[in-house]
Amino acid sequence: MDHMSPRLRTFLSEPIGEKNVAWVDGVSRELAINLCTKGFNKAYILLGQFLLMHKNEAEFQKWLICCCGATEYVHDSDQGTALYSASRNPEGPDSRDL
Repeated sequence: MDHMSPRLRTFLSEPIGEKNVAWVDGVSRELAINLCTKGFNKAYILLGQFLLMHKNEAEFQKWLICCCGATEYVHDSDQGTALYSASRNPEGPDSRDL
């Protein structure tokens, strides 16, 4: 993950908490609106969907395209990477203090 974008690095540097879905790297403004319309307004809710899909990035990306109106561009983004990293450490880098 040496190729992380600044947006992804920022997203992963702190707990997921109540972050808006628009903060997730790879989520465009249009996709964020579509996700919010479908009830996925928080990053943790989107993470939950990713976990329900057993952290399968390909299936998750298909779901984003088919059900949420994402473009094919999602395949080239860090969307799955951001959610996979968040699923491994949802409380951020200092979760060991919990």
